[in-house]
Amino acid sequence: MTGSEHIVAIIVAGGGGSRAGAGAPKQFRLVGGRALLAHAYRAFVDHPLIDDVIVVVAPGMEEEARAAVGTEVATVNGGATRRESVAHGLAAATARRATRVLIHDAARPFVPARVIVEVVVALDEHQGALPALPVADTLARSETLRDTRVLGDIVARDGLWRVQTPQGFRLDAILAAHAAWPLGEEATDDAQMVRRLGGAVALVQGDPVLDKVTYPSDFALAEARAGAAWRTRMATGFDVHRLEDGEELWLGGVHIPHARGLSGHSDADVALHALTDALLGTIAAGDIGTHFPPSDPQWRGAESGQFLRHAAALIRGRGGEIEFVDLTIICEAPKIGPHRAVMTARIAELLEIPADRVSVKATTTEKLGFTGRGEGIAAQAAATVRLPT
Repeated sequence: MTGSEHIVAIIVAGGGGSRAGAGAPKQFRLVGGRALLAHAYRAFVDHPLIDDVIVVVAPGMEEEARAAVGTEVATVNGGATRRESVAHGLAAATARRATRVLIHDAARPFVPARVIVEVVVALDEHQGALPALPVADTLARSETLRDTRVLGDIVARDGLWRVQTPQGFRLDAILAAHAAWPLGEEATDDAQMVRRLGGAVALVQGDPVLDKVTYPSDFALAEARAGAAWRTRMATGFDVHRLEDGEELWLGGVHIPHARGLSGHSDADVALHALTDALLGTIAAGDIGTHFPPSDPQWRGAESGQFLRHAAALIRGRGGEIEFVDLTIICEAPKIGPHRAVMTARIAELLEIPADRVSVKATTTEKLGFTGRGEGIAAQAAATVRLPT
């Protein structure tokens, strides 16, 4: 694989999920506290080989997708069939100058990083690649569960494989396969289409966690996998800065008009500093001064949002996810209430998480201490993350 490749992941999330029950599209059902779609999306967006991620949704479901993923996700509308939906995703990937694409079903929420690597690498020598597992169980044909003919109609399992996603393709190969596919005929997967044109599709080692969530009973297994795959950590952060004349006041990533501002080496956003320390604490990565020393002139006047983004990136670099952050700002003035909603939205944007996972509160010290005397502002924060076991 060369550095000139641009790899786009297409997540197909436009189905109705009728077999999954519960009356809602299964890609938006919660497993391990987040939607199936969110699990799959995060696996691709955090992977270093993936340059872009496109989610194909049913028309009118864009807001549901954004709520599930918790970021400015790129969506395109699907078609009447899976093949048409993939074609729409391929058109969007082409517009993004993709050279290779990975096509994945949102109903397969857990995507091992190893599988992504093996599929992408296989495309160096093949037009397509897909993960698969050998069939281990005895196979039998039967019209019903109680069909007595089952014992006489056993299917040989030699050479049989269970095909999974993500399926990877060189863009030109999959586009040609879609263009040549007969109208009115549906394909069970994209590799089938490439093979019909004579394209070489490699098999790579799949993984049981890639099993598709289809029926109500599958959700119990998915929930167990989600729980077993993660451990939870919580840490706190605390910071204080002095109020001085002639300084701008930044709190929670928001500029607040005030007679005085906070003094510090950076923009002195005490709220984001406390949050940054809390996040760094969850992965035992030191504190904000470890990563951005005040003795380094490049951080003079720096926007504190980049410190928070850095901490979040370190967590995601370890395969982790930010579950919740809680912030308390301690001051007599200014009043935080009028700015709370904007702060919440800004912090959620910086962390790329939904706003309902961000809590911003404020309190005073009843005129006691340095905050009570209006000499400075303090902030304390707590962060909860999940890390892979």
